[in-house]
Amino acid sequence: MSKAIRIHVHGGPEALVYEDADPGRPGPGQILVRHTAIGLNFIDIYFRTGLYPAPNGLPLIPGGEAAGVVLELGEGVSGLKQGDRIAYAINIGAYAEQRVIAADRVVKIPDGISDAQAAGMMLKGMTAEYLLRRTFRVGQGDTILYHAAAGGVGLILGQWARHLGATVIGTASSPEKADLAKAHGYDHVIDYKTQDFVAEVARLTDGRKCDVVYDSVGKDTFPGSLDCLRPLGTFVSFGQSSGPIPPFNIALLSQKGSLFATRPTLFVYNARREDLEASAKALFDVVAKGIVEIKINQTYALKDAGRAQADLEGRKTTGTTVLVP
Repeated sequence: MSKAIRIHVHGGPEALVYEDADPGRPGPGQILVRHTAIGLNFIDIYFRTGLYPAPNGLPLIPGGEAAGVVLELGEGVSGLKQGDRIAYAINIGAYAEQRVIAADRVVKIPDGISDAQAAGMMLKGMTAEYLLRRTFRVGQGDTILYHAAAGGVGLILGQWARHLGATVIGTASSPEKADLAKAHGYDHVIDYKTQDFVAEVARLTDGRKCDVVYDSVGKDTFPGSLDCLRPLGTFVSFGQSSGPIPPFNIALLSQKGSLFATRPTLFVYNARREDLEASAKALFDVVAKGIVEIKINQTYALKDAGRAQADLEGRKTTGTTVLVP
């Protein structure tokens, strides 16, 4: 019998229960996949705690990205065959040894990229892709600020943004994490535990500030993130690891320089098959060319997902973490 992690009640890491789970057979347009590696992300914690509602209620198998091997094809599936290596990033269902998934939501893993790399970069890497290339199109001469620079998205985005010609400023919670970020494309890293990141951004940019701020932290970095933007700058809030941003009067954006603000999600940006394919291709391309290096910094057994999430919440991890069935 296949095993999976299920959430029966919202709560702490102890809410993740390792148990039998029959994946079922693939229906029309679906495939059965045996997972070889599963990505760990903060969004998994949001679903565990109930901050994000489960699409179909509880019980819930969490997890949004994984890599694996095609075991069986449902009726009408084309372009895939048994034994193909595939990867994906969707809302839920990855914390399992096997699962049934829509065939149009997966992409083939190209040669030269390992299953662990693919599992650890699909959600984070395609997030970096849409942030840099679509939400705000970063180019030569832009200055950006990214919070949590030593996290999984941050280490990918820093390398990619440097390649695009931007000046890349990051924040981190320790000198060790600052050093890690500097090794992954960041020109400057601010230790927000000991430094005022708003004042440091102003100093580093000679008062010009940033074209865009990418903020996955939320409550702890707001409204300071707005104060790091030059007039007509763009505030991109795409996560809330410290808690949700409190409600604010939209007039604040005009008061701070006619700013733009957006709350994007990968699942909207890549809802169309053609956008998913283009995003994955762009990601695989920069990894294959060595522009972005994907390192797996932590590996846990699937049955230890609770410990893995606790370490992620406690800021004990850096970069990319995968679960292995």
